[in-house]
Amino acid sequence: MASPGHSDLGEVAPEIKASDRRTAVAIADLEWREMEGDDDGPNEAQDSDFPTVERSRLQEMLSLLGLETYQAQKLSLQDSLQISSDSMKNWAPHAPKDLPWSFLRKLQALNAEARNTTMVLDAPPDARPVEKESQVEEETIYWDTADDISADIYSFSELPTPDTPVNPLDLLCALLLSSDSFLQQEIVLKMSLCQFALPLVLPDPENHYHTFLLWAMRGTVRTWGSQPPRAVGSFREDSVVLSRAPAFAFVRMEVSSNSKSQLLNAVLSPGHRQRDCFWHRDLNLGTNPREIADGLVEISWFLPSGREDLDIFPEPVAFLNLRGDIGSHWLQFKLLTEISSAVFILTDNISKKEYKLLYSMKGSATKYYFILSPYRGKRNTNLRFLNRLIPVLKMDHSHVLVKVSSTDSAGFVRRVRAIVAHVARSPCRRVSVEDMANAARKLGLRVDEDCAECQRAKGRMEQITRKIKDSDAYRRDELRLQGDPWRKAAQVEKELCQVQWAGDPPEKYRAELRHRLLELRMQQNGHDPAWGLQEFISGISSPSLGEKQYFLRWMEWGLARAAQPRPRPSPETTLTLRPKHCGAVDFGEPLWPEPLGVEHFLREMGQFYEAESCLVEAGKLPAGQRRFAHFPGLALELLLRGLPLELIDGNTLSTPLRWVTGLLKELHVRLERRSRLVVLSALGVPGTGKSTLLNTMFGLRFATGRGRGPRGAFMQLLTVAESFSQDLGCDHILVIDSGGLIGGVLTEAGERFEQEASLATLIMGLSNVTVVSLAETRDIPPAILHAFLRLEKTGHMPNYQFVYQSLHDASAPGSKPRERKQLLDQPRDASRATVQMEDQGGGIRTLAGLAFCDPEKQHVWNIPGLWHGVPPMAAVSLGYSEAIFELKRCLLENIRNGLSNQNKNVQQLIELVRRL
Repeated sequence: MASPGHSDLGEVAPEIKASDRRTAVAIADLEWREMEGDDDGPNEAQDSDFPTVERSRLQEMLSLLGLETYQAQKLSLQDSLQISSDSMKNWAPHAPKDLPWSFLRKLQALNAEARNTTMVLDAPPDARPVEKESQVEEETIYWDTADDISADIYSFSELPTPDTPVNPLDLLCALLLSSDSFLQQEIVLKMSLCQFALPLVLPDPENHYHTFLLWAMRGTVRTWGSQPPRAVGSFREDSVVLSRAPAFAFVRMEVSSNSKSQLLNAVLSPGHRQRDCFWHRDLNLGTNPREIADGLVEISWFLPSGREDLDIFPEPVAFLNLRGDIGSHWLQFKLLTEISSAVFILTDNISKKEYKLLYSMKGSATKYYFILSPYRGKRNTNLRFLNRLIPVLKMDHSHVLVKVSSTDSAGFVRRVRAIVAHVARSPCRRVSVEDMANAARKLGLRVDEDCAECQRAKGRMEQITRKIKDSDAYRRDELRLQGDPWRKAAQVEKELCQVQWAGDPPEKYRAELRHRLLELRMQQNGHDPAWGLQEFISGISSPSLGEKQYFLRWMEWGLARAAQPRPRPSPETTLTLRPKHCGAVDFGEPLWPEPLGVEHFLREMGQFYEAESCLVEAGKLPAGQRRFAHFPGLALELLLRGLPLELIDGNTLSTPLRWVTGLLKELHVRLERRSRLVVLSALGVPGTGKSTLLNTMFGLRFATGRGRGPRGAFMQLLTVAESFSQDLGCDHILVIDSGGLIGGVLTEAGERFEQEASLATLIMGLSNVTVVSLAETRDIPPAILHAFLRLEKTGHMPNYQFVYQSLHDASAPGSKPRERKQLLDQPRDASRATVQMEDQGGGIRTLAGLAFCDPEKQHVWNIPGLWHGVPPMAAVSLGYSEAIFELKRCLLENIRNGLSNQNKNVQQLIELVRRL
């Protein structure tokens, strides 16, 4: 028996051989002949024995959905994130070709209705097909299998016509088969946040080349609690790919009147609130026949919150669901038996064929349970075969459950939960998704992560990260140009900037500052890049775009795991995309040390470039001897592929000016004629959900979760579709997230406040549109109010929107007059401090008193809370996703209508960065 903490897949997942399976089925067939006197030969369920007509269904489905063009050149993440006219429309598909894009847009916005494939038809009402009569309840459906006709209730269908909705699982499979690895990863991550079941084995009904989606799962991180106690350190955060848990598979054998997915949803649902992790046939559109999704294996987890009153199970438990009949998808069923602690088989009938199939599982270490709803007149036959299977599958009569229409559903769900809890408590195999992938390889399934580019990138990452024993020591010893050298150089540059604006500074003092800066830069330039940085540069210099992207993702995960483990706070502060709702809390210092990340390697590259450029400008180094002039070009490639790049270093609260301008110059060259830019920024107190807001609006990848991400300001680039750029008035949108730069408490007029205020002024000064994210108190951080006052004097004022999130208010989104008045008229002590700094005099001013502020026109957005329920099992609330979409539409409308300042090209942005 395997230890509860380890996988025993090495013992129970040998490579399956066709000859072994034939032998097992032949033995079962011999027993059948002895029992019934039947002379028929074995009727083996081969995975490749599909009717010829099935081989064209995939292409027909792809053509119906408009995805056939993405078979050679896969749909990319950048394609799905382009800003187009559809970005400002409601998600109402009018034709099947709209469905993939509708699904992606809704999923990006974390909309729980993303799986709805209903279309708004343009045909007149009398031309539309008459709706089918409501079907009979599941428990009362009985099929006669006396004839040789297949009894698969999903097989009697024609391919959808343009006015027939597509099954959501078919849409998902078609989209995944048409997407590249990075878009697949994004789809799975967003599905996880919506609490949808995740695709684990993706079928290919045309080539029967089924794919285990290990890479697609890599980016999914979950947090859960332990019982008891609920305290710091009692919460664990880990990738679903790496964490081990008992797994329970639910499969269908031939026909079942009971819905597996509906039963799974009930098992996973706490209290009386039904959760629809798994799509099932009682949901809207769930009865639409599946055309290409049979053979799909889905997975979902129950994760405890640490609260006994809410937790169904005290530890994480994985649930797997095979779509379709096990006889037609033997390979997937075999995999589930190898990785699961128990398999629940739902069926209405056990006959000769089913008996032979299950007999071939003789010797399996997995526990088997049957959930029966017998055919009329078939009870005795079922009982006879079950008695024969009990010793074969090592069962007893407690492993057989009967559910008919008169069965108490709630009591039945409790019984299934009790079985799951009992098996999970006993010594059983605990598997991670990586363990499952190993079993899949042995069975001959393709694993998406096994491609050569991905494995080369992983190998390079491991070479770098295996040398990291302590992240703080690694930063100090290997990334030497950061820390004190960069802090001292940044301080001198700030002083130079201040004396330059002082009017008539002493030339001797300026010369002394320049000399000191040159000395610091010469010290930096005297170092060579450490070995780890050289390997990182080699990784991002790969001529293969795919390998470069794989390397960056591997580095993000590898660096996160290489850091020393630290205790985690509660899920409210660490759950992915969790916005914090705090009042008078001091956010001036982070709770946890800044984790080592890709940005530190790029920051080191930036410092090598800064030092070298400074020496060239001063004539201390010939331009022909430059070694690092190509660094901005390498970093730009990453920006164009969706990686956030640092604009302001959160440790020193300073901007590496030469590095940033070098990046923007490269961007100007790369964009050529399409260089019109709009800059959109988000500012606010840490913990108010601004990074989550930007990610949800535009599909970006800004770090979220207080104490988990870097503290600087980062930028990402969004492309506007050429067909929409003329209408919108720009070719790209540069999005800036301020990270944890701004403090959330009343700050004295000291150095820290001045730094925060200057950075807020810089970000807003660069911006055409600014979103100010506020806590529930609706207080404006003093540094941001200071920036408003300073920009008012310059005459530059971005279009701005105030956003606050209400944890308890689930009402409709939008701005409310009362809340707008409170925000604009509420006096603040911070106003007094800010006005004094600006030498304005005249007592306290409110935001409403500023010349640019029109209380009647100002937008104050009320965003409902992110989660519907209690994490980690809570899904994103529909109100949140709808409010975010309305805000996005408003921002794009303001850009299109010219309400923001005049759009810039990249060259103008460079000059603005230098001036500010």
